[in-house]
Amino acid sequence: MRDYVEIGVGREARRTYSLEDISIVPSRRTRSSKDVDTTWNIDAYTFDIPVMSHPTDALASPEFVIEMHRQGGLGVINAEGLWGRHADLDAAVARVVSAITDTDEFRGGAAAIAALQELHAAPVDDDLLADRIGEVRASGATVAVRVSPQRAREVAPKVIKAGAELLVIQGTMISAEHVAEGGEPLNLKEFIGSLEVPVVAGGVADYTSAMHLMRTGAAGIIVGGGSNTNHLALGIEAPMATAIADVAAARREYLDETGGRYVHIIADGEIENSGDMAKAIACGADAVMLGTPLAPAAEAAGRGTFWPAVAAHPRFPRGIVEDVRSLLLDEAATLETILNGPSTDPFGYQNLVGGLRRAMAKCGYTDLKSFQKVGLALSR
Repeated sequence: MRDYVEIGVGREARRTYSLEDISIVPSRRTRSSKDVDTTWNIDAYTFDIPVMSHPTDALASPEFVIEMHRQGGLGVINAEGLWGRHADLDAAVARVVSAITDTDEFRGGAAAIAALQELHAAPVDDDLLADRIGEVRASGATVAVRVSPQRAREVAPKVIKAGAELLVIQGTMISAEHVAEGGEPLNLKEFIGSLEVPVVAGGVADYTSAMHLMRTGAAGIIVGGGSNTNHLALGIEAPMATAIADVAAARREYLDETGGRYVHIIADGEIENSGDMAKAIACGADAVMLGTPLAPAAEAAGRGTFWPAVAAHPRFPRGIVEDVRSLLLDEAATLETILNGPSTDPFGYQNLVGGLRRAMAKCGYTDLKSFQKVGLALSR
């Protein structure tokens, strides 16, 4: 039952909850964490851990994407980022990192954002982008590439030809039909139906948008918009516990509607540690998309500096550039340590999957799908 409160005469607002507002409630049975299976499948692809990386150049060097695969997760490339714009990718990323100053800290990294915008003004070299995608494909890693809804029709065929196996159509907010005045609308149902690769699309934050997006034929739906500043810049915010639960309800309805077609839910937002991961899956997510928690990894392109993809928008950036190495006690942690341990960190910033596995075991569950039935309580 949805809870609405009156915020003024004739105006109501729905009471919603973030991940920090809830807690997981153990059942009477516990298990060994060694018996827990964190395998995640989407379409024909199987991953050992339910983790995707946010499609930002702060994370995704070719080495990072390949190491994500080795650790059992899925690294995502941003086709509209720096990969296809600058031959010296390391130098481009280093320019953003070096632009951060102490006086810039409280302005969201404005100088670094200006550097990002200038770097993104360079044209995309399709051959360079294809070569880098091919490098990842040749390593044996699953190749997932992100395109924006606005440029999906133009960019998607190029990255698929270059070797993309999963296409991620992602914006901070997305609908089943993107309408632009004076241009041809992007009908995702028609577009996805024309592709030969599975599509993950998002983000969404409510039941209705999720249902419409599921009906496009997407294999996965992203809930949330990651580490953006929409709540400040646009006044738009979707508390993740409620958003995930709403989209999970849409999935159940769609499952009945189609006679068994299951759409995967990927949570992207409010996830900073292993406890947040566990709560996101307990609310109904199948996997999570991580940004900031992975940025301190030695293999990350930004070497501890993080920015979301929307930070590079040429006119209205909605993400900050920040040094996040302080999240870890060990600033030299590898991606293996952050994802799979072992760890000396007691706060859940390292061995993220180990923390998830232990939470599932403490509550008596051995697989991700059954863990979505665990008890929840309001903790605030």
